[in-house]
Amino acid sequence: MSETESLQEFYQYKFNFLPNNLQQDIGHFNVFRLEDCVGPNGTQVKYRRREYYKITFIRGENIYHYADKSLKVNGSALLFFNPHVPYTWENVADDPTGFFCIFSETFFTDRTRNSLNELPMYANGGKPAYLLTPEQDAHVSSLFQKMLDEINSDYIYKYDLLRNYVMELIHFALKTQPSENLYQHPDANSRICAVFTELLERQFPIEHPSQRFSLRSAKDFAEQLSVHVNHLNRAIRVTTGKTTTERIAERLVSEAKSLLKHTDWNISEIGYCLGFEEPSHFNNFFKKHTSIPPSAFRAV
Repeated sequence: MSETESLQEFYQYKFNFLPNNLQQDIGHFNVFRLEDCVGPNGTQVKYRRREYYKITFIRGENIYHYADKSLKVNGSALLFFNPHVPYTWENVADDPTGFFCIFSETFFTDRTRNSLNELPMYANGGKPAYLLTPEQDAHVSSLFQKMLDEINSDYIYKYDLLRNYVMELIHFALKTQPSENLYQHPDANSRICAVFTELLERQFPIEHPSQRFSLRSAKDFAEQLSVHVNHLNRAIRVTTGKTTTERIAERLVSEAKSLLKHTDWNISEIGYCLGFEEPSHFNNFFKKHTSIPPSAFRAV
C-alpha cells in the first residue's frame, strides 16, 4: 500500500469495490454515513495522507491526530482534511454517528477560479475542526442528508447541486470559530516522536528486493508530518536523547542485519532496498555503524 491513500485504495479498503465514476471528467465525489463505515464491521483508519479531500461531521467522543497535533472532540464537530496532511482518528467511547464526504480536487478546480488550499481550513497550518452547537448540528446534518439523497438520485445536474452543498458547508464553517481545544500526548514532543516512529516502522520489514525504503532523512519525515525539520529534530532529541538521523540509522542497520542473515539477496540488492543508490554507499554506512563491512557480517 502506498504512503498516500488513493481513491481506489479507499474504496477497496473500506468496501472492497470500485465505483464506476472514479475516472469521470467531472472529478469524483461521494458521501457516506459514518455508521456504515465504523463499528464492528468498520476498518481502522491508518495514519497517512490521502490524495482526496474529506469533510467529516461526527458526533461522539473521538480523538483526531492531524499532522503533529491531536484534537479531542466530545460532542458534534465538523472537520476538514486535505491531501497535504496525514491524519487518523480513534474512537474513545461509543461508536460515533454522523456523515462524511470525499472529493477530488478536480471536482472543484475545473469549475471554480480559486484553489481549495486558499481556504483557511485547508491552508498549511490551518485549523481543521469546528465544534457545533445543537442548532448547528441540526443544520449540518440536514445538509449531509441532502447530499445522500442527491447522490442516489437520477437528477442530471446532481453534481452541480452537490458542489453547492459542499460550498455551503465550507462557508458555514468559515462563519464559526475553529476549535482550539487540543488534546495533547503527555507532551507535544512525545506526540511528534510517536508519529515519527510509526512512520519509520511502517516501512519495515523489507520483504522483497523491489521494495524501497523511501523516507530516509529528517527532512523527508518533516514533510510527511507537515512540521519544520528543526521542530521534528528538537522533539526527537528531547524525547529520546538521540537525533532524528541517529534513530533512522539505527533502524536501517537493524534491518540490514536481518536481511544479511535471513535472505540470499546479494549485498547490492540489500543496499538498494534500504535506499542506497551505490553499493559502496551502503558498505560505508554499514561499516560506520557496525565496524565491519556487510560481507564480513554475513560470513560470521
